[in-house]
Amino acid sequence: MFTSLRSRLWLSYAFVITVALSIVAIVLLVYIARNPLLSRQAQQQLSAVRDLLAGNPQRFINNEEALTNFSQENEVRVVVFDASRELLFDSNPDQPALPFPRRNLFNRDSQVALDANGDAWLYASSRMAGGRVLLVAAPRPRIHVLGIFADQFFAPIMQGWAIALLISLMFAFMLSRWVADPLQNVVAAARNYPSDDIKPVPLRGPREVQDLTKAFNSMVTRVNSSQKSQRDFVADVSHELKTPLTSIQGFAQALLDDTADTPESRKQAAQIIYNESGRMHRMALDLLDLARLEGGIADLKMSPVDVKALLQNIIEKFAPQAQRANVALQLKSIDELPGLIGDGDRLAQVFTNLVDNALKFTPEGGQVTLSAKQAGAEMELSIADTGLGVPKERLSRLFDRFYQVDESRAGGEDHGTGLGLAIAKEIIQAHGGRIGVRSEMGQGTTFTINLPLDAVQK
Repeated sequence: MFTSLRSRLWLSYAFVITVALSIVAIVLLVYIARNPLLSRQAQQQLSAVRDLLAGNPQRFINNEEALTNFSQENEVRVVVFDASRELLFDSNPDQPALPFPRRNLFNRDSQVALDANGDAWLYASSRMAGGRVLLVAAPRPRIHVLGIFADQFFAPIMQGWAIALLISLMFAFMLSRWVADPLQNVVAAARNYPSDDIKPVPLRGPREVQDLTKAFNSMVTRVNSSQKSQRDFVADVSHELKTPLTSIQGFAQALLDDTADTPESRKQAAQIIYNESGRMHRMALDLLDLARLEGGIADLKMSPVDVKALLQNIIEKFAPQAQRANVALQLKSIDELPGLIGDGDRLAQVFTNLVDNALKFTPEGGQVTLSAKQAGAEMELSIADTGLGVPKERLSRLFDRFYQVDESRAGGEDHGTGLGLAIAKEIIQAHGGRIGVRSEMGQGTTFTINLPLDAVQK
């Protein structure tokens, strides 16, 4: 019982209402017990009697018999003290003695005194001629509080309590549905996951519950994307390994069956086996590198990097290859740049891959240009070539694993693993930057890298 969120909300709401009504009843009971209205009426009567006595001292104060009769007629107790606070007269000497009145600078007409037995008296006092003090008192009004409460207030309070409880339970039911139903939808979706027909949980309920639902939907989306990526990854790896494994198996079989019966054919078979196994080895290293980058566990050694010197080193490294291909490789004149905080080796790996691709796909007489500049809050680096370009429908897939733009090059001796651009993208993202590409057929291709300046040492 009361194990669900909805029932606990009901119980909590009813408890709060019950406590609130109980506090109201207690405050009302205390108010009735103190009875301020009757006390004020009695105090006004005492003040009127005091003023009458004080205004006729010869008639009353100096005549004890008249004073006694007056007190009995007005149902008050009259006490007179001398200047030394000694009792001179008490109209009710058989009752417990009253103390000398104390001064009350804040409310002289509303004073309470306790007699010798501890009973409360209301009184009004006044100073007379000769230093005498007149005190007119009456017992503080008392009523049967519990009786009045039971007779006059218990029924309406109970009626109000019942109505308030009923309304509170109705609101608690709506509130519990507002809060609990979206949470139950999230729980149901989590229990049914994974499922092919799972859909995003609708955003309902208070803002905190909606935030939880958004986080759950986002988590499901990321998990589904990761699982799809893993399935695609396995399919791609299987496809890419099939060709070299087939070649290795076929030429190895040729050697075993003596099909390659001449020294030249055996050397050719061994060379192909060697090349394909080397390709598989490079692919395995690239896959491991890519997995570490995508998993965020790659060991990036961050330190100040001289971007201009880095680009000049890339130019010097590829100068012989560019000369053989009869392609102009140049570094565009750049201004002084701030030192980039990054992994110099990883950034060099990115530019090495991009320049190598640019040289391969740029015909003789073409040009490859490297440049860098500070653009607002970012550092912008680019590698532009004057090659044949990339069709627009293929641009979006350039950074996919194993994707080859020029399918005719697949299986060639200089054919790569198809992971270079995917690795380059992960390296740039690990530095907090982004990489993009634009291209036009017959006009060439430009890769642009943007790195945030918050990773720059100024």
